[in-house]
Amino acid sequence: MAAVPGRSPQLAVWKFASCDGCQLTLLDCEDELLGIAERVEITHFLEASSAPGPGPYDLSLVEGSVTTAEDAERIRRIRAASRRLVTIGACATAGGVQALRNYADVAEFQATVYARPDYIETLATSTPISAHVPVDFELRGCPIDRGQLVEVITAYLAGRTPDVPAHSVCFECKRRGTVCVIVAHGTPCLGPVTHAGCGALCPAYNRGCYGCFGPSNSTNFPSFIPLLRRDGMETLDVVRVLRTFNTAAPEFEAAVRKELPG
Repeated sequence: MAAVPGRSPQLAVWKFASCDGCQLTLLDCEDELLGIAERVEITHFLEASSAPGPGPYDLSLVEGSVTTAEDAERIRRIRAASRRLVTIGACATAGGVQALRNYADVAEFQATVYARPDYIETLATSTPISAHVPVDFELRGCPIDRGQLVEVITAYLAGRTPDVPAHSVCFECKRRGTVCVIVAHGTPCLGPVTHAGCGALCPAYNRGCYGCFGPSNSTNFPSFIPLLRRDGMETLDVVRVLRTFNTAAPEFEAAVRKELPG
């Protein structure tokens, strides 16, 4: 992420449809953030400063999904002004929980939620950033892991590819010494098909993983779904557990389509 000669690398953080949790993860880095601030100039980060800089930006971190026509236009402008663009969190990488609108009538939602739905301008779908512009790296999670975030930023500062694991949560359980809740207790768990990054937090407390980091790079749903059924999940339960934070992730979506072929 070589900067323009004579100035520090420019870092920008952008928000689209989201809860701000991933941006707060960056602020929660505390000591690490101070070290990063010594190496870069944070020129646009409205969660932390109301004085944005104009760019161009050497690295842009984007939180949130595209849910309006204005969003779609704005992300194209951000992409044009950014040398590197990294999406952070389930909303930016998979449409977020708001992508549940993709499977229903958005006009009905508007009429239910808003007193004057005619004032609301929105798209019928919530889509990840990669559906609209090229993305250099996707950082999963709801919210993201701060250690992985620091790794991504420092990797681009050093001019290398981020070292973020692509394996499943099951590897993290083994590394942590956590007994498998599927094998030991027959507890439904998405760990075998979910991307690592959380440190296997839920299985460590005898709860099944619910997929907040989205699908891992190698999923085998034809073998996995029968395990969920064996452990007591009906079709509707399977659909519900896959339609949460990463409902629009292609792997989860394809698995749900097979469960609901009609």
